Amino acid sequence: MNKKNAKAVRYNKWGYIFLMPFILVYMVFQFVPMVTTIYNSFFENYKAGLTQVGPNFVGLGNYQKLFESGDLWIYAKNTLVIWVMCFIPQIFLSLLLGAWFSDVQLKLKGSRFFKTVIYLPNLIMASAFAMLFFTLFSDGGPINSLLMQIGFIDTPYKFLSNTGSARGIIAFLNCLMWFGNTTILLMAGMMGIDTSLFEAAEVDGATSGQIFFKITLPLLRPILVYVLVTSLLGGLQLFDVPQILTNGTGDPVRSTMTMIMYLNRHLFSKNYGMAGALSVVLFIITAILSLVVFKVTGNDKRKG
Repeated sequence: MNKKNAKAVRYNKWGYIFLMPFILVYMVFQFVPMVTTIYNSFFENYKAGLTQVGPNFVGLGNYQKLFESGDLWIYAKNTLVIWVMCFIPQIFLSLLLGAWFSDVQLKLKGSRFFKTVIYLPNLIMASAFAMLFFTLFSDGGPINSLLMQIGFIDTPYKFLSNTGSARGIIAFLNCLMWFGNTTILLMAGMMGIDTSLFEAAEVDGATSGQIFFKITLPLLRPILVYVLVTSLLGGLQLFDVPQILTNGTGDPVRSTMTMIMYLNRHLFSKNYGMAGALSVVLFIITAILSLVVFKVTGNDKRKG
């Protein structure tokens, strides 16, 4: 080995040394729990009253029960419906605000203040937001009182007892919490676009709409895909807001019960076998949806 290669090896070892803490944390808190979860999913292991049943090896029995019950598809549909109701207005609002704040021609005053304000909801705990909205939209809450005072309704409207309004409140609350983060990401992408492209388009007589759809959006595609995937992952993990608003029941008629709430029920009842099976199914669904996003957006293609 010559001196140049020996020097490269000495430098490379420091890279591995700095990677070791990450690898150690990943193994302890990610890989080992994932393997344990998959292992537990093949066993019958739960408590019936004070009696511990199992662990007994049942193979794919837990998965069979999970799919035969039909609850999985109901809660998966609930989760995706709430996510779509949250994501569509969130991405439109974030694109609008991002284009507004990143437009140097507008010369907006106090833009830093407004950027801070729209990001603040992301810093507030979801449980605090959920309790606030629970109070606002309760039967005797301020929203019902206001609507009755202006004569819009005669009797209190049960917001949390109707499927559409309950889902809408959850979606609106999540949109309010996360649109600031999405706006900052999209704005950073817009500010990274070469301004000469916009200047050339204006010289050619392009309108603001044409510039946005023909230049800005195509160049934002990598960030949009990132936002879509991370939002999808967050939507599939939706738990705290509907859990608090419905006290863990998923009412009305289980229309707000999400997959993570369903998983929490199994964990609360100490049915670790079914919880493990549901976790594996959720992991597979997440992986499939992420791959679909990459295929549809064309981000899986590699240029030669």
